[in-house]
Amino acid sequence: MIENSMFEEEPDVVDLAKETPSSSSSFPLDPDDVVYEPRSSRLLVRGLGENDADEEEEDYESSARLLGMSFMNRSSNQRAANQRTAYTRQDPSSFCSCLPSVRTMVAGVFVLVLVASLIMVFYFLPGCTFTREGCKKANTSQDSIYPIATDGQPFPWADLRLPSSVVPVHYDLLLQPNLTSMTFRGSVTITMTLQQDTDVLVLHSADMTISKATFQDQEVKPLEYKPWQQIAIKFPQLKKGQTCTLKVDYSAHLSTSYDGFYNSSYIDTTGTKRVLAATQFEPLAARKAFPCFDEPAFKATFSVKIKREAEYISLSNMPKIGTTQEDGLLLDEFEKSVTMSTYLVAFIVANLSSVSRNVSGTQVSVYAVPDKKDQVQYALDSAADLLQFYNKFFDIDYPLKKLDMVAIPDFLAGAMENWGLITFRETTLLVGNHSSPLDRQLVTSVIAHELAHQWFGNLVTMKWWNDLWLNEGFASYMQYMSIEKLFPQLDIDNEFLNIRFRALAKDSLNSSHPVSAVVKTPEQVEEMFDSVSYEKGASILLMVNSTLNDGEFQKGVIEYLNKYKGRNTVSEDLWNSLSSVSKLSISVAQMMNTWTLQKGFPLVTVNRIGPTVKLSQEHFLLDAGNVTSNNVWHIPLTYVNDSCSTARGCKQVFLLKDKSAKLDIPAGVKWLKFNYKNEGFYIVDYGVEGWKALIGALQQDVNVLPHEDRAALVNNIFMLSRLGKVPFRQVLNMLSYMSNETETAPLTEALSQLMHILRMLEKRQDLFLVNRMKAYIINHFGDLMDSQSWEEESSVATQTLRSMLLEISCGLHRANCTEKAMEAFQAWVASNGTHRIPSDLMRVVFSVAVQTEDGWNRVLQAYKLSLYDSEKRRMLEALASTQDVSNIVWILQAGLSGSDIQNQELPLVISTVCKGLAGYLYGWNFVKENWGKITQKFPIGSFAVQSIIVSATSQFSTKLQLLELENFFSSLKDKGSQMRTVQEAVETIKLNMLWMDKNLDTLRNWL
Repeated sequence: MIENSMFEEEPDVVDLAKETPSSSSSFPLDPDDVVYEPRSSRLLVRGLGENDADEEEEDYESSARLLGMSFMNRSSNQRAANQRTAYTRQDPSSFCSCLPSVRTMVAGVFVLVLVASLIMVFYFLPGCTFTREGCKKANTSQDSIYPIATDGQPFPWADLRLPSSVVPVHYDLLLQPNLTSMTFRGSVTITMTLQQDTDVLVLHSADMTISKATFQDQEVKPLEYKPWQQIAIKFPQLKKGQTCTLKVDYSAHLSTSYDGFYNSSYIDTTGTKRVLAATQFEPLAARKAFPCFDEPAFKATFSVKIKREAEYISLSNMPKIGTTQEDGLLLDEFEKSVTMSTYLVAFIVANLSSVSRNVSGTQVSVYAVPDKKDQVQYALDSAADLLQFYNKFFDIDYPLKKLDMVAIPDFLAGAMENWGLITFRETTLLVGNHSSPLDRQLVTSVIAHELAHQWFGNLVTMKWWNDLWLNEGFASYMQYMSIEKLFPQLDIDNEFLNIRFRALAKDSLNSSHPVSAVVKTPEQVEEMFDSVSYEKGASILLMVNSTLNDGEFQKGVIEYLNKYKGRNTVSEDLWNSLSSVSKLSISVAQMMNTWTLQKGFPLVTVNRIGPTVKLSQEHFLLDAGNVTSNNVWHIPLTYVNDSCSTARGCKQVFLLKDKSAKLDIPAGVKWLKFNYKNEGFYIVDYGVEGWKALIGALQQDVNVLPHEDRAALVNNIFMLSRLGKVPFRQVLNMLSYMSNETETAPLTEALSQLMHILRMLEKRQDLFLVNRMKAYIINHFGDLMDSQSWEEESSVATQTLRSMLLEISCGLHRANCTEKAMEAFQAWVASNGTHRIPSDLMRVVFSVAVQTEDGWNRVLQAYKLSLYDSEKRRMLEALASTQDVSNIVWILQAGLSGSDIQNQELPLVISTVCKGLAGYLYGWNFVKENWGKITQKFPIGSFAVQSIIVSATSQFSTKLQLLELENFFSSLKDKGSQMRTVQEAVETIKLNMLWMDKNLDTLRNWL
């Protein structure tokens, strides 16, 4: 799966220096220290009403009583009562001085001990009270361990993870959705084998009503424990190796929260509302569509049948065998699937049109709603090229007969790699005749990502969600590698470089986590779909590929896929496969474990004295507390020098395995640049003299280093400033060379960093510094802004740079920009929308236009009518950039209600609103006031919720804003307070505050 928000411009995460921890903070900064306990079903069973949640909390309390928790309170109350009845001082006149005999004392002590023992027995036996009823039932170990099912019986399993005693082999699944009532009926028959003797079967089921269940042809009543979304069947003990069968008939509502088997709708060109049903099972939602063993390691085969009305078609993972009539409906039957995990199962019932092509024996088809059938050809052509590339690269042909790619009108994720039936947002699959190269880059990237999953994720699957990066990191890396080779005109290298910078920013926080992390609860599983799993995962794969000899990475991957196809793996399996083909003297597994099993990345400090270079490493930790780290990485350091610096053959490698080491270089070397083309996942500090030499070299000849290295120097020096290693005036010294820079990557990196600082200053309402920063940006980049064309451009790099420059220029209200934007808008209006605005300039043109009432109304109307989703998305971003308060309130509510703006776009709306000066407080207040509704639509911990929290808070930099955020999330308790993203938000604000405190004077003096 690829999260749609990963293709959006994220708020920069400022993570700036070190700060003394506040004793008042209620948020631990290290998520590893946060204890996640089972919580009510409101978290684990999404979409329950309030009454359901209350019932489950009562269930949990009952479970707690069985575990003896309530007796701890009783005992403390009894001790307090005993203290209140202690002996009081006697009247001296009645005081007896006679001592009892020894025999009397012994007897008294014996009686006291006996009474105390009886009291303890009564108190610590479940169900025992000092009443006539006494103990209602025996104290069994089962009662004190297991939770309570919905019918009041003990549930025979006490873990979120399923037992491994029974494994599924095959599912026969029949589904009948009703797209009028938005419900569905289902029947599933699961064939299983026993891995050990057992008398209980435990599997997943959520949000469904079970009408009948039979086990081994005997009707049974499943026990259900809703907080863990589990059901259990008890039966006479069966022996290891036996086969058994469970059949369940059930019904449920189609989901309204973008997961499980959910309903989607759209308005066609006639104004008619159309409905469809689709699936999104990753990570934990197959259980909402059919009872199943919903963990990645429980692979099985699936035979699917779907009953539907004649006006729709149905699709599933495998080709259709045939269609028959039954009860006035059509019954589609699909071939038996390959062995796969439940989260990869998929089915769709909809009215769709398609185009197809046979590619190397595979029928490749692209589906869309009929109104958009003319926008599918580019996706088909790209998929054909990528499928052939992957067949060759992995040396394993795609194993299915067909590959469907479907554009879903209402779809939260960017795309989902269901085997043989990949689902997409319309924005990430459809390309119109007027789409820009940037639009094609996006679509090609998502297709490449999802096709790579057909091998990495589907053919070979991670054993558990802690190693999600094996799926997502690898698919992310392959999307960049494949596009670089097949579609060089899409300039994907700059995009991948930007992704690596973004991953460094996220991973520099103490609230980050290892690539391979401990994962237990559903919320923790959801939170694994983040920058670390995707972007850092891809980054470290680039690093290991660039370290190995030519061809070794591919050979290792082929060995890994052949060895484990159809099975589940852990990270060590990949590293061992790469080690087995590598001729390097180092162990790939030993080296890469230092990158996957500990969070963060290293800062390498370079200290040169003549021909000797002392290298040292430490954890690059932008820490707002007093946290220490002893992490050490095995770093494949690459470097070039002034004698040879641009060609790949210039690169030299030094393995830094210890805290420090020495490197000898020729005495005549003038400067060194480490981390060639930023292919390694680390940051380098060159010291005062080293930075001076590099800046001087760039000022003399900007092309002395490749553009990737120049962008990396800009990124590194800003990051080091935030860490407090480099003064901000040194950052400004580095930027002085920018007057000679022409390449996209260094310029966009510098502008992104400066604009983040500007937005923070705006939010602090420091008007003096805001104006100084604006003047600095205009002085250094104004000429470049003014030189940009407003006509069509064919280069992706040119479009990327120009769209950023002009958006900044118009955002700073420069007349030269705003006037041209309004001219383009007026021409578009006069032509009734037929005059084409270059796609990459639509956002800036419409953003200027919507600041007027007429412009807002015209863009909103065009948004509602447009059939081109990339165009609609740019219009939506423009609408959300309004500075009119009434429009801000409207667009936030519209995104939440799903009326004029689909719910899937709410994270984008909030992110865009919060960038603006007028909108950021409204955006934050909106999130607080509507948290309950937001988390009903998007699961707690999901990428959508992560994006909303970060975008709403990342530009805060005052103590009052920090306190408000802490108080709000503290009040949520089990409704989101323990999310890692909350820790990130708190940490980021503290770092923003500290950076401002340290650098405001410098900004005043140097800008």
